[in-house]
Amino acid sequence: MKSRFTGTGLVYSTDSGRMCPSCRQALGNCRCNAIPKGPPSDGVVRVSIQTKGRAGKGVTLVSGLALDAVALAVMGKQLKTACGSGGTVKDGVIEVQGDHRDRIVELLKAQGLVVKRAGG
Repeated sequence: MKSRFTGTGLVYSTDSGRMCPSCRQALGNCRCNAIPKGPPSDGVVRVSIQTKGRAGKGVTLVSGLALDAVALAVMGKQLKTACGSGGTVKDGVIEVQGDHRDRIVELLKAQGLVVKRAGG
């Protein structure tokens, strides 16, 4: 009887979190770059607001950041802290609860990024 176990090794460690499947290092220390980077970007960060499907509650969306998942999470944390609001990072888009477009545009421009207000 054949075993389905492929023996790929450690996937998660309580000491360092998620592990790279290729080099078996923590994702933050991965040297092989086997982990996919974020989606390709045209270099313009777009800041918009969305209320559709959210029961009328506004959410500020930040998209177009050419960052990997870890750096995107750190950027999301910085933006949420600066706005004094909650939020999340989903599918390469930072979501901040509430209408904080002006504040986020200022913060991103201060970091030297090209920023556009998208939508209304």
